[in-house]
Amino acid sequence: MRRVTTVRPPRWQAVAVAAGAALLAAACGSSGTPSSGSSPSTTSAAPSSAAAPASSAPSATSALCQDAAALRASIHTLTDVTVGHGTGDEIKSDLADVRAKLNTFKAQAHGQWQSQTSALSASLDKLQTAASNLTSNPSASTVSATVSALREVASAAGSLLSAIGTKCPSVSASASPGM
Repeated sequence: MRRVTTVRPPRWQAVAVAAGAALLAAACGSSGTPSSGSSPSTTSAAPSSAAAPASSAPSATSALCQDAAALRASIHTLTDVTVGHGTGDEIKSDLADVRAKLNTFKAQAHGQWQSQTSALSASLDKLQTAASNLTSNPSASTVSATVSALREVASAAGSLLSAIGTKCPSVSASASPGM
């Protein structure tokens, strides 16, 4: 059973997250090119031998930043929940999405930020257990344990997103997701 207030925020938050992700993608995509102040035709008119090395690094960084933005949005969705009876399945669904986004990000990061991604994975494991307990035995103690696990996820995610900020400054601009 959900309160009406938990249904409305995701609509505007989804729009805000999508807008933020679009801005992040634009910021990450344009930050890799030294002079993009002229027109796009100037960039495409560059000699192919000089364009190939310059375009491969920005596209890799751009993809990494896009994956980081998607992870951040997914974490925000996960941590922005009112925990109570009946929310265990919603949390588990959002948790599965975060895990998928984290795996995609880790593949793109090629081992960078391994300690932070491992800490986030460990906190997600704790949340999985807490959410399962909340679903099977809803009580004040399982609600409290789930809230605590969500805070750990938010903390671990904040650390990761802050570290990612060295390559994707827009991601760390609001590195503290949800809680």
